[in-house]
Amino acid sequence: MFNNNTIQRFNNTETPFYYYDMDVLRNTLDACRDASSKYGFHVHYAMKANFNTKVVDAIQSYGFGADCVSGNEVRSAIEHGFDKGKVVFAGVGKSDKEINAALDADIFCFNVESIQELEIINELAAAKGKVAGIAIRINPNVDAHTHHFITTGLDENKFGINTWQLNDVAETLRKCASLKFLGIHFHVGSQITDMEVYRNLCNRINEMQDWFEDHGFTVKILNTGGGLGVDYYNPDTNGIADFESYFKVFSKFLNVKPGQEVHFELGRAMVAQSASLISRVLYVKNGQKKNFLILDAGMTELMRPMLYQAYHAIENLSQNSKFKIQKLEENQSEIVNPKSEIKYDVVGPICESTDCFRKDVDLPQSYRGDLIAIRTAGAYGEVMASNYNLRDAVQSVYSE
Repeated sequence: MFNNNTIQRFNNTETPFYYYDMDVLRNTLDACRDASSKYGFHVHYAMKANFNTKVVDAIQSYGFGADCVSGNEVRSAIEHGFDKGKVVFAGVGKSDKEINAALDADIFCFNVESIQELEIINELAAAKGKVAGIAIRINPNVDAHTHHFITTGLDENKFGINTWQLNDVAETLRKCASLKFLGIHFHVGSQITDMEVYRNLCNRINEMQDWFEDHGFTVKILNTGGGLGVDYYNPDTNGIADFESYFKVFSKFLNVKPGQEVHFELGRAMVAQSASLISRVLYVKNGQKKNFLILDAGMTELMRPMLYQAYHAIENLSQNSKFKIQKLEENQSEIVNPKSEIKYDVVGPICESTDCFRKDVDLPQSYRGDLIAIRTAGAYGEVMASNYNLRDAVQSVYSE
C-alpha cells in the first residue's frame, strides 16, 4: 500500500488524515461482486461502515444496494445515486420522522425489530396512503463468537424479535393493511471469520422461513445480514475478505425456494482494508517501565481500539522507508523490514487515559516527526470521528 513516493507525499501533508487506496477498494468490490453474482445474490452496502463521499460513490457505481440505519443514511444513499428500490432501512430505534422520510422516498424495505414498530410503520404509511414493504428481523440466538460489544444475535441483545413473539407478529401482520410482508431478516454480529457461524445461521433461517410459510405467509426475501470479518493482523498479505467461502456457505446450506431472493448487508468487508489512519509522532517518552509514542491522532480520529479493544496493525512508515532505501543503496537484493527494537505504547493526545491505540507495540526506534500508519481503518474509523477536545475534523486523502 505504501511506496516511497506515497510516503514522500505524506511527508508534505498535514496529519492526521485517512488515506484511501482506491485500488484496494476497487479490488475488494470486484471480489465481492464476482463472488456474489455466481449465485444471484443481492448485496447491500452497510452505510454505517463508511460514508466518505468518494468511497460511497465507488460502491454505488457497482450497482450494489444500500443498507441504512438512520434517516440521514437513507437520504445520503439516495443522494449518492443508489436505486431506491435497493435501499433497506434497519435499526432498532427508527423515529417517526425517519420513517416518514423513508416512506416518502419509496424505499424497498424496512427491517422491523419489534411488534410496536410494525404498528407504527403501518399507522404512518396509512396516513400517507402508502403500503410499506417490511421484513421481520428475527433474533436467531446464534452465537457469533466475536467480541460481546459487536454481537447482535443472542436473546440478551436489544436487536430483533425473539422467536417466542412470532405468533403475535403474525397476528399483527394480518391486521396491518398498510404493510406488505416481504420476508425475514437476520444479523448475528460483526467481524465474523468462522464460517460455521454462518452455517448455523442458515439452519435457523431455514427453520424460520418454514414457520412463516406454515402460517400462510409468502417469504420472498431471505436477508442474512452481514458481519463478514477481515484480517486486521495481515492487511498486506490478506487484504481481501473471504467472499468466496462466505457466499458459498449460504449457497450450500440455505434452502432457497423458487422465486426467493437472498440479500446480504456487508460493510466492513467491503471497505476496511482500503484505508489507513496516517499520523505523526509528536513526542517520544522513554521511561523505566514504559516507552510512549504520542501521536497527533487519537480516539477522536479512530475510536475502535478504545471502544472495543480492537486490534490494528501499526507501522512506522518513516523508519521502514529509510531502512528500505538504505538496503537499496547497499545493493542488497532482499528488502525486509527492520527487526523490532523497542516496545512502545502508541497513544494519542486526548485527555483520557483510554486514548491508547495499542500497548507494547514492537517498532523500530522512533523519533519526533515519524509517520505512523494505523492499518485497516476504512470501516468504523472516519464515521466515528468526533471533535471532542474541540479537535479539528479529520481529513481524507486519496490515492488518486
